[in-house]
Amino acid sequence: MTTFAAPAATTLPPRTAWLVLVVVFLADVMDLIDSSVANLAGPSIRADLGGSEVTVQWVLSAYTAAFALGLVTSGRLGDLFGRRRLFLLGMTGFTLASLACGLAPGVVFLIVARTLQGLFGSVMIPQGLALVKIVFPPRRLRKALMPIGPLMGLATVAGPILAGWLLHLDLFGSQWRSIFLINVPFGVLALVLAWRVLPRRGGEDPAARLDLTGVGLLTAASALLIIPLIQGRDLGWPVWTYLMMAAGVALLGLFVVSERRSRHPVITPSLFRKRSFVVGLVIVAGFYAALSAFVLVINLLLQSGLGWTPLRTGLTLIPWALGTAVAVLLAGAVLAEKLGRASLHLGLGIAVVGLLSLWWSVAHWGTDVTVWKLAPALLVTGFGSGLVFVPLVDFILGNATAEEVGTGAGLLNAAQQFAGAIGVAALGTVFFASAGQHSYFTAAELVFGIVAGLNLVVLLLVGLLPKHAQQAHG
Repeated sequence: MTTFAAPAATTLPPRTAWLVLVVVFLADVMDLIDSSVANLAGPSIRADLGGSEVTVQWVLSAYTAAFALGLVTSGRLGDLFGRRRLFLLGMTGFTLASLACGLAPGVVFLIVARTLQGLFGSVMIPQGLALVKIVFPPRRLRKALMPIGPLMGLATVAGPILAGWLLHLDLFGSQWRSIFLINVPFGVLALVLAWRVLPRRGGEDPAARLDLTGVGLLTAASALLIIPLIQGRDLGWPVWTYLMMAAGVALLGLFVVSERRSRHPVITPSLFRKRSFVVGLVIVAGFYAALSAFVLVINLLLQSGLGWTPLRTGLTLIPWALGTAVAVLLAGAVLAEKLGRASLHLGLGIAVVGLLSLWWSVAHWGTDVTVWKLAPALLVTGFGSGLVFVPLVDFILGNATAEEVGTGAGLLNAAQQFAGAIGVAALGTVFFASAGQHSYFTAAELVFGIVAGLNLVVLLLVGLLPKHAQQAHG
């Protein structure tokens, strides 16, 4: 995970420091949008390149799983080899992998390119946060980071709409390929800017070491869990899928033992003595697994179930995006500070109402459902989720020390990405299994109900977090 050894600020002119923030923001937006656009393009990719239903799950999960796994080591590598160097390497690799995705001749090539995209993204993102903390002195850092949360929330929900627009334009006959190729000019721009403005030194820690045993165990355990979850249903759940999952759980246990004995653990051990952080990991995992599954299934329902175009699907999701954007701004500016933990309860409760309304809408109208009939439920669902995005991390890391906050933020980010991959794999499997036996509508109703249940469980767990972020005692 990303570790910061209480770095000293690097003196840069204010204009240059803000340009560093712009570079980091560009990198974050590229990552966030790229992790969501493939949801909308999934049916188009399958129609063009072929493959089974599991193809869509692999195109999505290959990126998020690789990103989550790469985060385990990338922060420590930044300590060892230099944050500027790692950021430039990550951005270059991410841009080239995006080009490879856009030119993919087949499914296997695309999945490999998506995996590389995720790995290079995981190298790039943690270095950016560390560099921002270096170039802004503490008194200006909070002001510099204030716009990031709302902007990240907007970028997350803008992905599907952008994808729908690009698929509709079909630039130069590129079809779905444009959603990956658009990264190339932005990546080149970010690289040129990064080369000019990023500081040569970024608070590296010469004493840092990489626990190869811990990294290997965690990576192997994660792969052993994700592969059978994605492939199992398509292959009829052969015995080896159960054996792989059992082996994955066993390796996770060995990882815990290894961490306790390691002189240079992958994860700062003191974090796990804080109740708010341990509970927070479960909350983040549940929330983002549900969110990722929801985005996948609503796109499959609208395109494969109703036969709507990607553009119409993207436009249908505007109420969801609008609700999220408004709630993100409201939570960051007012609610989180005034209501404390209750703002999370409020957001999750509203999200559950929205999801149950969506379930009712699909069950009631079926093939007669329209954009306008779905809009209220999508608006409410997005608004509820948006209230959770910004304040959640503050409640989880409220009492983290300077040495713990980088590792904690990195671990939460990895949990978010990995949970997203698991959510797509597990609930995507549930969706396709139900669709095969019944219909896309019955399958969507089932998954919306499960997602609402997950949000309800998360709502109950939030009660274990502190009432106010600054009181997050472990």
